[in-house]
Amino acid sequence: MGEITGGRYRVAIGSQTIELPIVPIDDDLAISLLMTIDVGVRFVAQAGDDLAEALADTRPEIVASAATLGIPVAIEVTRALGLDDYLVLQKTAKVHLRDALTEPLSSITTDGSQRLLLDRARIGAIAGRRVAVVDDVIATGGSMSASLRLLRSAGAEVVAIGSLLTEGTAWRDALGADAGLVRTLGTIPLFAPDGAGGWVERA
Repeated sequence: MGEITGGRYRVAIGSQTIELPIVPIDDDLAISLLMTIDVGVRFVAQAGDDLAEALADTRPEIVASAATLGIPVAIEVTRALGLDDYLVLQKTAKVHLRDALTEPLSSITTDGSQRLLLDRARIGAIAGRRVAVVDDVIATGGSMSASLRLLRSAGAEVVAIGSLLTEGTAWRDALGADAGLVRTLGTIPLFAPDGAGGWVERA
């Protein structure tokens, strides 16, 4: 696992190590927060190389992810696999998504209800094709489960799930049999107060 130093958690993500801030969710729970848009291009590029290596044997034909923090991961994994197309499931109902396929979702880091949208014009990119679904962190499994349902409703053959990190263990129950498809570069725990103003790994 990693190491708590002050209000940060040091963890390996594939061949790299990073310190993540520990962020309270409520009085009794905190998470270590990875923001792929804040860690630098070179870090995500290397992580994409590492994750692509972990996924390569599943022979994906296209990479898919959900907006927003999974997008840099999808780009770098696509590039490292030698592919030239990736698909993003959107969360904002833009004009071209008025008749999109939709799926409700929930996330530990986002308040309120959301939904994923798949542009019908992009269904041909995944229907009947081998798809690797990637994301930054799989935590509760809610976002990934919604992504899988939406992709499969469009005819995708999901052959792998890739993540930079998995968090806790709740995602395994949420994904069920699909948990066996997960390839991850690292794991992070949940945290509880230590009684002295800091945090300890939650049992």
